[in-house]
Amino acid sequence: MAAIFELPHFQDADEARKYLENLRWADGVVCPHCGVIGGHYELKGKSTRPGVYKCGACSDQFTVTVGTVFERSKIKLHIWLQAVHLMSASKKGISAKQIERMLGVSYKTAWFMCHRIREAMTVSPTAGQMGGPNTIVEADETYWGNLYKAKGGAGHKMKVVSLVERESGQKRSFHVANVTSDTVEAVLKSQVHAETHLMTDESAVYKRVGKHFSAHSTVNHGAKEYARGNVTSNTVEASFAIFKRGLNGTFHSVSERHLQRYATEFDFKWNFRSANGFDDVMRADATLKGIAGKRLTYRRTDSLQASHL
Repeated sequence: MAAIFELPHFQDADEARKYLENLRWADGVVCPHCGVIGGHYELKGKSTRPGVYKCGACSDQFTVTVGTVFERSKIKLHIWLQAVHLMSASKKGISAKQIERMLGVSYKTAWFMCHRIREAMTVSPTAGQMGGPNTIVEADETYWGNLYKAKGGAGHKMKVVSLVERESGQKRSFHVANVTSDTVEAVLKSQVHAETHLMTDESAVYKRVGKHFSAHSTVNHGAKEYARGNVTSNTVEASFAIFKRGLNGTFHSVSERHLQRYATEFDFKWNFRSANGFDDVMRADATLKGIAGKRLTYRRTDSLQASHL
């Protein structure tokens, strides 16, 4: 890890800007205000910092960070790129306290940086539905939290419903208030194509929505059946193990209001894992490609009182 941080874009803010420009604007500079490609010129005045462009179409000025999670940040861009790499390379997550120590920023800053980067890891609204003809999507739910904090067993825990498209290995997770037929149906219908073969366990919450898809196959975990031919939910269940090890071993305490962002982070790392052909650099670059249109203000992260360690 130390060796890679010796690269120029991790050491110098201007080199970091050039790296980000080459990554985001590989097909030409894009104005974030009007969307015109190439109709720009770089401002060269003595009082103008490097990397400021003016659009010839709308006359607005911009940099590569305008309209991204890095916009208006006082943190130097090469520090941002270090944080992105650290989070992208850490399979089980990295805490804000560790980011604070490694990058020399305050805990408050590190915590906010981590949430901004998780925002960049979210699935694009244009990604479309999972599955389709001749594809399989596995669905399952998991629970996390203190089982013994109050009576009610798993009903007290925080709930996450996850979907994995078996052919591509892509995963999406959703924090829900309760695991019911209604909440599961809302997630599945919005995220999974109707011509998909759905595979789940025997839970009754999937019975009604299963009729919406081209096929619905189940395994009976209650009878210790975990696979029957190609019918299984083992893939999505395997992803839960990494998610929970990260929550327990790295973050220790995650509030319910922020759980979705942590689930999103682990989904992203699952989707860009080494088994799918990605290394740490490719994963970090994928994160940087997702920074546009996802500016996260401090107010949107609610209160630091609910932060993780």
